[in-house]
Amino acid sequence: MKMIVGLGNIGTRYDETRHNTGFMVVDQLARDYHLGAFTHLKQEAVAVSGVINGEKVMLVKPTTFMNDSGRAVGPLVDYYDVDLDDLVIVNDDLDMPVGKVRLKTHGASGGHNGLKSIINVLGTKNFNRVKVGIDHPQHGTVVSHVLGKFSKDERPAFDQAVLQAEHALEDWINGEDFAKLMNEYN
Repeated sequence: MKMIVGLGNIGTRYDETRHNTGFMVVDQLARDYHLGAFTHLKQEAVAVSGVINGEKVMLVKPTTFMNDSGRAVGPLVDYYDVDLDDLVIVNDDLDMPVGKVRLKTHGASGGHNGLKSIINVLGTKNFNRVKVGIDHPQHGTVVSHVLGKFSKDERPAFDQAVLQAEHALEDWINGEDFAKLMNEYN
């Protein structure tokens, strides 16, 4: 089974905010493959499972809030005995412009507290990631930026990035090597 975890903050207050980029990507996959509604798991997450192109896939959204994402991801990886090669974390990235998508197989958190939490709980930096750019704030604080919504001017580029992230995940689900996909999508 492949597990794709979208990072974000649970609750309608955070819907469509930049920090919920990971949620938006897994929501898009769930919609496009008619996987149904996300349901609550005892591991502090909501999830939906199904088959995409012959591969069993679980899409996950932690309910722990961003900074404690590892509290959900670690127990899920353990409970479902997911090999780290079969795990992808989807997150927002302040260091990339809106509309940019980047795949990584390992690395530090880059200051992203959700990734930092997952690294701490898993005890490794070696897991696949799909990062979607949300850009740095032009004015105001980082917190208000990540918890804010995309502007009308940014939204088309962001929507295209969600589709590009989805295509990369589809290729991975179809058996493409993640490191090879980095060359194609980065």
